[in-house]
Amino acid sequence: MAIVNVTPDSFSDGGLHATTDAAVRHARGCLEAGAAILDVGGESTRPGAAGVDAKEEQARIIPVIEELVASTDALISVDTYRADTAAAALNAGAHIINDVYGLQRDPAMAEVVAAAGAGLCIMHTGRDRERLSDPIADQFAFLDRSLAIAERAGVRREAIVLDPGFGFAKETPQENWGLMARIEELGAYGLPLLVGTSRKRFLGALTGRDAVDRDVATAATTVALRMAGACVFRVHNVAMNRDALLVADAMLAARRAIGAPEQSGGHA
Repeated sequence: MAIVNVTPDSFSDGGLHATTDAAVRHARGCLEAGAAILDVGGESTRPGAAGVDAKEEQARIIPVIEELVASTDALISVDTYRADTAAAALNAGAHIINDVYGLQRDPAMAEVVAAAGAGLCIMHTGRDRERLSDPIADQFAFLDRSLAIAERAGVRREAIVLDPGFGFAKETPQENWGLMARIEELGAYGLPLLVGTSRKRFLGALTGRDAVDRDVATAATTVALRMAGACVFRVHNVAMNRDALLVADAMLAARRAIGAPEQSGGHA
């Protein structure tokens, strides 16, 4: 899943693809590098980012979606927590809604997804709420609620992917590494796991590198998380992470060949 930020202020690539033409060129380059999904967003979700209204968000992303739908056969995901924007994006031809508030911010979001028969990425976040002290217990408490909302609205379970939300109110590097170390426990849901560690701050704390120089560290987490069962990877650098996944999948295939046990969250 390639990140296509049509924003002026995203933490790593803000402003690089802020026009329709630039975003479409970037998206096509990601496809050439091996991306299967293009995740288009019109509002930065980095801590402290200035918010935009739905009208501005849609003005940024809808022309990009329309052009990509017309000129590619890629799956198009839309990074939004607003039901109005989700509906507009799906009407423009998008296939998946990636909600960083896990259906818990806009009450109409689940119904929009269900009515369209769209795919849904439910992300865990700790923002704007009290969290449980145990990170995996908090994951289950939040995601249980999100999945109940989806079920009530009629979203098909087989259309859902879960995202543990690295960096979203996981305030310290230790919280993110602890979550990564226990990610297999989320395999209990029996749903595919999407992960987004790309260039995030906890990688900078470890390596001392600025955001644009964290692709190697990102690829290392991609391998670790693939081996632990994750199967969709939201990244900036598609080519590097694709190569990393080829290595991880070769190792998983070798394990199967010798009869080694699968990880609990694996969907290889």
